[in-house]
Amino acid sequence: MGNIRRRPKNLPRKLLAIRKKLDVSQTEMARLLDLDVAYTAVSGYELGTRQPDLLVLLKYARLAGVSTDVLIDDKLKLD
Repeated sequence: MGNIRRRPKNLPRKLLAIRKKLDVSQTEMARLLDLDVAYTAVSGYELGTRQPDLLVLLKYARLAGVSTDVLIDDKLKLD
């Protein structure tokens, strides 16, 4: 079944692409995601230094109009 603990390599790029497509700043994205933390969390997600929890991934997916599978599966592209 492979290494299920491996982080999706393309997730940071996909999260950045979603924010860019929405044409919002990291601060605005944090607000859209209804995060209690500052824009630094969004920055960490986009740099790959911080891993978003499942609820945050679900919110990103809903904002982008895609399933969470698209975000976490490196074989699937964000269109």
